[in-house]
Amino acid sequence: MTMTKGKTFTAVALILLMIAGNVTAQNSKVDAATAEKAFQIMESTGEVLAYHGDYSATISLIIEKPGKPDDSLQYKIFERTDDDLMTIVQLFPEADKGNGYLRDGDNIWAYDPIGRKFTHTSIKEALGDSDVKLDDVNQSKTKWRDNYNVEKVAAGKLGNYSVYMITLVAKTTEPSYAKSVYYIRQDIPLIVKEEDYSGSDRLMRTTLIPKYAKVPAGYVPTQLIMRDELNPGEQTQQIVSDLSFAALPDRIFTKAYLEGLN
Repeated sequence: MTMTKGKTFTAVALILLMIAGNVTAQNSKVDAATAEKAFQIMESTGEVLAYHGDYSATISLIIEKPGKPDDSLQYKIFERTDDDLMTIVQLFPEADKGNGYLRDGDNIWAYDPIGRKFTHTSIKEALGDSDVKLDDVNQSKTKWRDNYNVEKVAAGKLGNYSVYMITLVAKTTEPSYAKSVYYIRQDIPLIVKEEDYSGSDRLMRTTLIPKYAKVPAGYVPTQLIMRDELNPGEQTQQIVSDLSFAALPDRIFTKAYLEGLN
């Protein structure tokens, strides 16, 4: 997939901002039944995606910061969702090629190919200098119930879509943010917007997902725009390409695999 920088991206962002401002909602009180419905909706957002079992993809990141040239990063991601295994390898820029991450359940290591050293790290860590965090690409089926409580459920409109707006509050330290609000289409359970807040209820990041592709295995979000709300004008665009759902060899999810790439 290719993109044109500058005017094209700005136009997309402006359209999304206009849509995001056109939201109406009617709140509903959260009881046990409503909370259960909310979790089912959140789980359905994963079920409708193509990420089941083994898959691999290329993730390209375009980082925009005011007064600076756009920066580009590229990663290869391998995941086995059934076993909570994930390997990420940096492909670009050349100076950082071979940097990697390895996840096995709750254990996450960052790999430095120069020092040939693994460092235990957190799922909250960002990919490079981008606004994308490791838990953004995590497809664990149980992460909603394991890590969140439901605070609010609303139904409304986001642009032309009828959506559910589900507010989740972190109950563990694993999520990157204390609270997140998800905007989910009612016709197909696709997340089209996410707002992430700090513990003091300050908006930290807004994610817009304007493009999904339909493949035989399900839907794939092929374009995401992550806006840093603390630094006006800073945002990261994520493009997903080169998707494969072929079975992956076990060795990809080992430290030896990352060490053998360099």
